[in-house]
Amino acid sequence: MKTPIIALNYKAYPESAGLKGMHLSDIAYKLASKHKKNVVVAPQFADLGLTAGKFPPSPNFGIFSQHFDSNAQGAFTGTVPPESLLQSGCAGSLLNHSEKKINIAELMNLMPHARKIGMELIVCADDVHEAVAIARLHPPCIAVEPPELIGSGISVSTARPEIVSDSVREIRKIDPNIKVLVGAGVSNAHDVKKSIELGAQGVLLASAFVKAKDPAKLLDEMLSAL
Repeated sequence: MKTPIIALNYKAYPESAGLKGMHLSDIAYKLASKHKKNVVVAPQFADLGLTAGKFPPSPNFGIFSQHFDSNAQGAFTGTVPPESLLQSGCAGSLLNHSEKKINIAELMNLMPHARKIGMELIVCADDVHEAVAIARLHPPCIAVEPPELIGSGISVSTARPEIVSDSVREIRKIDPNIKVLVGAGVSNAHDVKKSIELGAQGVLLASAFVKAKDPAKLLDEMLSAL
């Protein structure tokens, strides 16, 4: 996973379902190519295979799932093993988003297995304390997202910049190879630029892109700010 990164979480919004989600991925794919900068999209589960089938592998574009389960492939109805995601065309997955929390013990099982099978991860943390605990498991990437700012339109890099700088400092004490992203309230190019200035290597956002009046213009400006 190359940096800097803009990661786009489509969540389960009606604005990102089906053909609408495909349109958002088309925007992301074209702009990643235009800017030669790295964009990750996390479509809704039902759209992952369709998205991967339409957008071939690219050095600057990756498709992630929003979560996966800890069980192996087999008789586990309704669950999503990571191998199935890789076979559908995903390069990686988000884990531990504040809307889909899992505990540290489960992360300790999931992360080595993901590493073994070649799945990239962006592991979310609510605060510096959780980011430090996750960093001790050595994921490739941690996204710091205070839940109270998610969807607020107020970026953590503006409202609580110390969370970003403290997280970057403490994570890099443990493992300087971990990439640090900023999430929660990121909504414009200024937020992206500020996050990079504070030491992050990219951003994770959702509603600001998915619900934007002009998502292409927004993402174009954000990529220009990286």
